[in-house]
Amino acid sequence: MISARPAADDFYAHVPVFDGFDRIMEPALYRPLPDDWVLALTDVVGSTKAIAAGRYKAVNMAGAAVIAAVQNALGRRELPFVFGGDGASLAVPPADAAATRAALAATATWVAEEIGLGLRVAMLPMAAVRAAGRDVRVARFAVSPFASYAMFSGGGLAWAERQLKAGAFAVPPAPPGTRPDLTGLSCRWEQVPAEGGVLLSLLVAPTEAADPAVYRALIEDVLALAPGAPEAGRPLPTARPAQRWPPRGLELEARASHRPGTPLWRRRLALAMETLLAWVVFKTGAKVGGFDPALYWHDLVENADFRKYDDALRMTLDCTPELAERIEARLRRAQAEGVARYGVHRQRAALITCIVPSFMDRDHIHFVDGASGGYAAAAAGLKDAGG
Repeated sequence: MISARPAADDFYAHVPVFDGFDRIMEPALYRPLPDDWVLALTDVVGSTKAIAAGRYKAVNMAGAAVIAAVQNALGRRELPFVFGGDGASLAVPPADAAATRAALAATATWVAEEIGLGLRVAMLPMAAVRAAGRDVRVARFAVSPFASYAMFSGGGLAWAERQLKAGAFAVPPAPPGTRPDLTGLSCRWEQVPAEGGVLLSLLVAPTEAADPAVYRALIEDVLALAPGAPEAGRPLPTARPAQRWPPRGLELEARASHRPGTPLWRRRLALAMETLLAWVVFKTGAKVGGFDPALYWHDLVENADFRKYDDALRMTLDCTPELAERIEARLRRAQAEGVARYGVHRQRAALITCIVPSFMDRDHIHFVDGASGGYAAAAAGLKDAGG
């Protein structure tokens, strides 16, 4: 039973939380975004070329930075968002639109000046989405007792992404030197090899003419195949992977966390000492000041964001080559039947980008993507197929 509609700003807090990812196509789980809310979207410009140059960690960092910046600007309140590898989408109430715009503009400047990438940014009102005949409906999928992620349906987010890439509703970068608050953003973990041999990034979107019932059956078929993979396709193992020091992402994290007016080398040095301590703690398994590295890794695996729905199914799966081929065969058939467009990309390892405001809390979030292209490479395949 659906309760009376809450105040608009409290909308997301009152969206029912569900578990069982195989339920994502159930319409009853989704609630329409309030009419006065605003969508915020970003996209790394030229991400395909950056990935081809080996900069996939930087691309993921730019995509996740948007989420960290907005969450920090809004006092870490829970908001619906989705990470897409080379960008992100969020929804905010009208009272938070100005602060969100400032955080996005500052992030675009940081991405350009600190990591040498372009970040396209747009904000558009729900009124524009509904005037175009689309909708944005939101559900909350609980990955663990401590973390949940937003799912989106209704076609409105996909329409908004097209507006973003067309240059509509653009948010210009902030003045040079402006920096967002990226507290908690990190990329310390090394690549995680696929136990099954293939790390499969996939993206499945309906065609304009698709029968919703037939498309839903397709998504449910794909989800039913995933349990045949190691750990049901989960790309992070229960046993911690090997770590290295210094982490390869140290420079990116230093650039995310250093403050204007202080030397970057000083932040690099401080972070090197911090990550060395972390490496020792995880290497030995020692509990330090109430911090339990085994419990932290357990929560990291449980809280990982490796599957989502945002008008399209996105998953990062640990597969055998045989299972990857069965999934692709089902998708090829659906495309031939005019039901869906899809993109896939095979690689050998996963990449983790994290938002961890406090190591002592258990609600830290971790975005998982493929380590050599991931969702961005899968999306390029989607375009090649007629997207």
